[in-house]
Amino acid sequence: MKISADKNQKFIENFFIKKGLDLLVTENKKKRFASDKTYIPRLSDLYNLYQYVFINKRTTILEFGSGWSSVVFNLVLSELAKKFFNEVKKLRRNNPFELFILENNKKYLNITKRRILYFNKYLKIKNPIKVHYVLSDVEMTTFQNRICTQYRKLPLCNPDFIYLDGPDQFKVKKDINGISTRHKDMMPMVCDILKFEYFYTPGTIIVSDGRAANAKFLKDHFERKWKYINDKKNNQHLFWLVDPVLGKYNKLLLEFYNKR
Repeated sequence: MKISADKNQKFIENFFIKKGLDLLVTENKKKRFASDKTYIPRLSDLYNLYQYVFINKRTTILEFGSGWSSVVFNLVLSELAKKFFNEVKKLRRNNPFELFILENNKKYLNITKRRILYFNKYLKIKNPIKVHYVLSDVEMTTFQNRICTQYRKLPLCNPDFIYLDGPDQFKVKKDINGISTRHKDMMPMVCDILKFEYFYTPGTIIVSDGRAANAKFLKDHFERKWKYINDKKNNQHLFWLVDPVLGKYNKLLLEFYNKR
């Protein structure tokens, strides 16, 4: 897994301006809320996400939650598709350069749809990537007898990049023995990533935006070999699947990731 060097705020602002995402810079300068009443974009986080996907040449992204990150994922996958689509066709990826967004809040899902459509038009992206929007309730459940949450519906895909930034802990249904995350002293605790673990191919990357307790839950319950980095400066938790190569096509995919 490649990680880019830290950049200062001015560099990051210029980066997004050059990409045509100057609106992110404008919205970032507001106090707390953006023009559409959502939280302002955090430029350093978005820059890191762009770099994780771009320099590691990810092909399929699954995003838990949605927001400004969805706009950045849409852009970076569009750029990668333009460069590598023909090459990736040979690697048996069923959803090459596609973005899957899993959301439990219809309002925010609609905001994300509008943003992506706007930026596709504004940036004059001729061949937009395919974006799959999945709206699903989230409910309390257990995993290995531990209380946590799960989405009722998951998109059918095998991502090589997962971004954990959802759901809203206060929008979770049901309870387990009277326990729910709908309480200020509780915290998000998604288990869906664990249930799908044995389908991931070596090289898969997971990034958790904060959610330290959930990242600890994942780390303690993973069964396969993962490299873990706690990026305290950027409040992100990184996981990289370093299991042995599964076979011919996984080997070719890893070679694609690592090729300069």
